[in-house]
Amino acid sequence: MGPYDSANSAGSSSGSSSSSTSFKKPNDIDGLLAGAGYKIRSSDLQHVAQRLEQLETVMVNSPASQITHIASDAVHYNPSDIASWVDSLLSELNHPFPLSADLPDFPDLMINNTTARNDVWAADHGMPQPQQNIPPPPQLNQHPLTVVTAMEEDSGIRLVHMLLTCAESVQRGDLPLARSLIETMQPLLTRVNVNCGIGKVAGYFIDALSRRIFSTRGRIGAGPFEDEVLYYHFYEACPYLKFAHFTANQAILEAFNGHDCVHVIDFNLMHGLQWPALIQALALRPGGPPLLRLTGIGPPSPDGRDSLREIGLKLADLAKSVNVRFAFRGVAAERLEDVKPWMLQVSLKEAVAVNSIMQLHRLLGSDHSWNSGIDTVLGWIRSLNPKIITVVEQEADHNQVGFLDRFTEALYYYSTMFDSLEACSLQPDKALAEMYIQREICNVLCCEGSARVERHEPLAKWTNRLIQAGFQPLHLGSNAFKQASMLLTLFSAEGYCVEEKEGCLTLGWHSRPLIAASAWRAVPDPNNPLGIIKP
Repeated sequence: MGPYDSANSAGSSSGSSSSSTSFKKPNDIDGLLAGAGYKIRSSDLQHVAQRLEQLETVMVNSPASQITHIASDAVHYNPSDIASWVDSLLSELNHPFPLSADLPDFPDLMINNTTARNDVWAADHGMPQPQQNIPPPPQLNQHPLTVVTAMEEDSGIRLVHMLLTCAESVQRGDLPLARSLIETMQPLLTRVNVNCGIGKVAGYFIDALSRRIFSTRGRIGAGPFEDEVLYYHFYEACPYLKFAHFTANQAILEAFNGHDCVHVIDFNLMHGLQWPALIQALALRPGGPPLLRLTGIGPPSPDGRDSLREIGLKLADLAKSVNVRFAFRGVAAERLEDVKPWMLQVSLKEAVAVNSIMQLHRLLGSDHSWNSGIDTVLGWIRSLNPKIITVVEQEADHNQVGFLDRFTEALYYYSTMFDSLEACSLQPDKALAEMYIQREICNVLCCEGSARVERHEPLAKWTNRLIQAGFQPLHLGSNAFKQASMLLTLFSAEGYCVEEKEGCLTLGWHSRPLIAASAWRAVPDPNNPLGIIKP
């Protein structure tokens, strides 16, 4: 039996959803370090740094037997409360940890303002906090390490603050300072583990800043073919795209109940990974399957092949094997804005579903005006009078005008994303999935204007935009929640979390949502009540 029980299983149940409270960061906890996995009061930053320096000195000068004892008799986890952790190690080494007030500050932060070290995140210095509730820190303490050195902790703290200082200098246009900070951060990376945690995240963000500052902007890779390969490995390595497909398919299946001719318009066909499950579910529908038309939109093949048609033929073979009448049409377009509604050949007799998996954000222009590509596309979607529009988007705010705000939000978001990938054991899928994410980071941070297409916005903004464009929200039923929850059982990690919020579903890592799924229907246009498509 397919992944869906039946088309008659629609419905909603608030009892099936979970609602967890957002993490509230105490006002005195340093915001960025909390996002990196460390709990430190802003007022204690200098003191903690001095303890780390003292611990490093003590470990260097202590007898080897003491260090061996710590390494062999205990497993030290990557700590969230650095202050308590350092104190405990100093105590274990029988070294008092009260410090004199005249110990040196960070020696190599290269910040002219001596108070900037502790005030990078302070509001009175113009450094904004992320606009949403601060999520819990990525769970860096879940992966045991034999020994975590004071040097590594100290270097991690310095990297985090220097990244923010560098981003601020880019926003101010102070490129000489930004270049100097990049050159200083590079050797700091050698002092941390770049295979996980803040070391890995810092490495990707330093690379993105370098590309922007040293004018090596642009794509990583050669084109659509590489995009499709990395997309596939991202799909295999973690549950995010599977969640998107399962949730959208369940909503589409329920919307098609009772219709004998149905038409799905997919804004990003890629490998067609989403549609075998829907075809099998329609084959099991009580009363028999409908006629299914699928229109897949995608970029032209660089080698001249009709790759869309090839995917369509494979799906047609599957549909034939389960006795589902099937018709496929490929629409090649470099950009979604280039698609015109007449290309889709929609019939008034069809029940239409429009499916957008992480595509609508690419239509958001740089001018933030209402008259942009997104408005045109939403306008013709409404003219199709679809039964349902399924929308899945990154739950992030990477479309902010200010570079520092965008950088800060991206650092939080992708720190959590990389932390969730650490729980995935598939290789080489995980490594290639990280390359997929690296491309996103570079586009968010390196590109501007029309070249910046990864303009992610949170669910609240999409809700407002879609309502203004003439759509009404549909409640994703209890079955969609169940399907998404069952999907997570395929992954051994316990950190993934599905939540229901006002009829929408989010998938995140611990309590930080990372992608959001929603469903919509078009409000009939009084000027076009029959949904007649005009060329």
